[in-house]
Amino acid sequence: MTEWWKKAVVYQIYPRSFMDSDGDGIGDIQGIIRKLDYLAELGVDVLWLSPVYDSPNDDNGYDIRDYQKIMQEFGTMDDFERMLEGVHERGMRLVMDLVVNHTSDEHNWFTQRPDYYIWKDQPNNWRSFFSGSAWQFDEEREQYYLHLFSKKQPDLNWENEELRNEVYKMMRWWLDKGVDGFRMDVINMISKDQDFPDGIDGDGTPHFFNGPRVHEFLQEMNEKVLSDYDIVTVGEMPGAATEDAKLYTGPDRRELNMIFTFEHMNLDQGPSGKWELQPLRLTDLKENLEKWQVELFEKGWNSLYWNNHDQPRIVSRFGNDAQYRKQSAKMLATCLHFLQGTPYIYQGEELGMTNVAFSSIDEYRDIETLNMYKEKRAQGIPHEELMKSIHAKGRDNARTPMQWDDSLNAGFTKGDPWISVNPNYPEINAEKRHEADSVFGYYQKLIAFRKELEVITKGNFKLLHREDEEIFAYTRRAADEQLTVYCNFSETPRELPLPTGQVLIGNYPPQENQGVMKLRPYEALCFYEGHQKIGE
Repeated sequence: MTEWWKKAVVYQIYPRSFMDSDGDGIGDIQGIIRKLDYLAELGVDVLWLSPVYDSPNDDNGYDIRDYQKIMQEFGTMDDFERMLEGVHERGMRLVMDLVVNHTSDEHNWFTQRPDYYIWKDQPNNWRSFFSGSAWQFDEEREQYYLHLFSKKQPDLNWENEELRNEVYKMMRWWLDKGVDGFRMDVINMISKDQDFPDGIDGDGTPHFFNGPRVHEFLQEMNEKVLSDYDIVTVGEMPGAATEDAKLYTGPDRRELNMIFTFEHMNLDQGPSGKWELQPLRLTDLKENLEKWQVELFEKGWNSLYWNNHDQPRIVSRFGNDAQYRKQSAKMLATCLHFLQGTPYIYQGEELGMTNVAFSSIDEYRDIETLNMYKEKRAQGIPHEELMKSIHAKGRDNARTPMQWDDSLNAGFTKGDPWISVNPNYPEINAEKRHEADSVFGYYQKLIAFRKELEVITKGNFKLLHREDEEIFAYTRRAADEQLTVYCNFSETPRELPLPTGQVLIGNYPPQENQGVMKLRPYEALCFYEGHQKIGE
């Protein structure tokens, strides 16, 4: 089977917020069908769909009640099959979200097959990622069940072979329908230390991140399911380092194609976690991305992302979303898309969509945010301080509706949207993609280069200007081709030696560089040397 995913660009759709076709304020599958031409125009190869399965929606669809049924709010299985057909007709592929660390407590397994879950007479001290204990007492069984996320998301017992075979059967059912792969939710948490020891301060992660049997389970999954299909797999893996990634993605290991690392996403937080804000040090980001580029080279494969449904908007986070919004959106895209790996674009990223700052906690919908706010307010932490953290890091930053045009509700719905639209939609929307300097047009070029230039897929990586706190620069070299990428992560104009080669792409109008390179605020420039004729 070909490694087609190495040249692919993935686009993540968060269905609830993408496009509403029926006016109920919730995005749906018919809405996605209406926008397939837009996605084909962008040039992406793969659409990754956040969960559309039947769910009581305690955690926005990541609490699944029935893996083989579509959530009523999103449509029907007929709608899904029409969408899949439309995706394939346009030469794109569709990846489903696979959520098999846990289900909803409303899944019929929970009552009919309790042995598919993890029960204890006495809980340990592990804490849930969504605040509070990770154990919930069940009156009927008079036992506690494990839920690393919401109490409505009981963890599955992967030690049970029957459960594993049920999961594999379900995966085959979707693949036989024609889906082209899986993004696997927190898949490195499926194996727990069976002694269930207490964690330091309630932190159980050392006992279930990359747990004792996880590689065995993934190799079994590959043998029984994945190896029979020409698909792509990516594992979401908090707490996975490069050494783990080589094991998960090494071609001879027969597990997954790539993983999502979280390391670069944790660099602007303090010791107490994501809500403790601290400024990004660019040298930390460079060092981290260099490590992943160098250590996985010819040993595994990277997935490249700045944004997803769980992360704030990158232009607000590492860029300047006011005066230099377009420039920094393009600069950040340049920095990422010339690295080795498969890039992921999250809906609206290609427009330079920004974080939102709702003034009232009542406007937020995310369970993680709401639980944190309630817990910290009870501890006496001021509202203003908590809102500052939520404005910077809350998951709802990514979940405000897609901004299609400047009509009411950004063209997302004719009804009341399930979450408010970012008020800047009149300035930032998809209708503006045809403007000469649009972020969208810039993404189209980056996506096209990945198809044309082998050096992007195969080249090695060398970091330049290592100690510079404003400039991220690197080279990629393969055979007789070289790329040199310069990104100014600051508002400070800089002068640097002019690299060799011709300018492949930049995010400002060209200027005369007589022997020196003058980088303007948030400017990105990529230089190319090689045999390819680069068009205008």
